[in-house]
Amino acid sequence: MQLDLLHNQIKQCVACGLCKGRTNVVPGEGPERPRIMFIGEGPGFHEDKHGRPFIGPAGKFLDELLATINLKRDEVYITNIIKCRPPQNRDPLPEEVQQCRSWLEQQIELLAPELIVTLGRHSMARFFPGQTIGKIHGKFADINGQRVFAMYHPAAALHQQKLRDTLIEDMKKIPEALVREDQQTTAEARPEQLSMF
Repeated sequence: MQLDLLHNQIKQCVACGLCKGRTNVVPGEGPERPRIMFIGEGPGFHEDKHGRPFIGPAGKFLDELLATINLKRDEVYITNIIKCRPPQNRDPLPEEVQQCRSWLEQQIELLAPELIVTLGRHSMARFFPGQTIGKIHGKFADINGQRVFAMYHPAAALHQQKLRDTLIEDMKKIPEALVREDQQTTAEARPEQLSMF
């Protein structure tokens, strides 16, 4: 599978200094043809230890969020803008994001998701430069032919309880957007009916 090949290439990456401190590279996981791709910021302690994205406390909350719209994590693709854990879980540096950029672009191209959901301000900035997450969370945009939806990072709700409800409400907008996408695709595929009169 092409996705496995790409994951193996990502695991060999030594493009930036983060490779020196990692336990495991965390390429991402999910089906090869997902409708939805979630992009977080970077692996944390648990993710670095096991080589899987979003498996710590924030990941458990993401699983709960998915359940609110009747999805399981194996139905979506989950990754981060950077694939190695920064020291002490600090924010990714611009040069680290840049070094990992081509990996993310290859993932998006290969997976061709109907919807990309950014989780947190760093992944949001990749698609919405110059914007603030407080202003654009819960909104959809078409960027270079790709449908993108911005959300707060699930970890933010672990620190600020009031964001928990915001994340739940934002998550509930996703199925509606996919239904609209389905209707539009159906309408485009429907051949024009010839009239006899």
